[in-house]
Amino acid sequence: MSLRTQRLLEMLLLLREHGRLSSPDLAARLGVTTNTVLRDVRFLVRSGVPLATERGRYGGITLAPEYRTSVAGMADDETGALLALATGERAGDGIGDVLGSAVRKAMAALPAPHRDAMELIDRRIIIDPVRWRREDEPAGGLDALKEAVFTDRRLQLHYWRGEGGLHADVIDPYGLVDKAGVWYLVADAEGGPRLFAADRIVGARVLDEPARRRAGVELDALWRELRDRIDEVAAEVRIRRDALGRFVHRHLADLAAPPPEGGFPANDDDPDWVRVRLRFRSVAVARRLLDFGTDVQVLSPPELREDLASTAAEVARMYAAA
Repeated sequence: MSLRTQRLLEMLLLLREHGRLSSPDLAARLGVTTNTVLRDVRFLVRSGVPLATERGRYGGITLAPEYRTSVAGMADDETGALLALATGERAGDGIGDVLGSAVRKAMAALPAPHRDAMELIDRRIIIDPVRWRREDEPAGGLDALKEAVFTDRRLQLHYWRGEGGLHADVIDPYGLVDKAGVWYLVADAEGGPRLFAADRIVGARVLDEPARRRAGVELDALWRELRDRIDEVAAEVRIRRDALGRFVHRHLADLAAPPPEGGFPANDDDPDWVRVRLRFRSVAVARRLLDFGTDVQVLSPPELREDLASTAAEVARMYAAA
């Protein structure tokens, strides 16, 4: 949990316990300035948290009574994960490990009449807080997608497919996934599971036909399968020391972590080489490593080594034939 998320959570817990506190009082309890408290309050209000501020001698900051319901048994990291998700605050590593249990505990605390609706939402909507590498783009219209998902009907889509232009398909939707603010539709299309980015959909029409979902297949399993195909490729490479500066300049955004203060570790068996960990959007994107020729050698993963070897062999054959 980030320090800011921890502070926001502590502020809400203080307000839930005391009902009303002045901004100087909150600042003293949290160990920050009054201006920081007021900035945090504005941030929480914009995120939908019902806080109110009143001026005057008996004024202060209050949390709406309906927001003070306690969920028994929820640990601090689970509460923090929900807060980070609700506010859009960047979460630390491992949020996925606790977010699921936090949501289940929140659902268990709901009155019985609301649980069926929440269970349906849980089966048709997934929240994944880790963003794939892409520019911020406005999400496309979701109304038709939501209607098809919750009424179990087929969809006719018109969408942009990379550089392949505009395509049309009739698909069978399983549900929607919010991946760090970017919406995706998970559906069967063209004989297999597909992922459609909402911001690439230019038209959607809900059909009268029922969705033809495969028996026993749920959104969560399909999402894991599709996500595993797309998630970033983690690679370990070794680089000639005299090419390191040029490499880091070109691939700074691909580093798995900021450059260490003491420099990258030397290769175990040759001090003229250093080891570096990288992340790429896909194996295809990682082919840019070939630009460095014999100055860079991929150590792992095996599939990237095989792909680069195959690509280099094809280039060699092409020039040999010429």
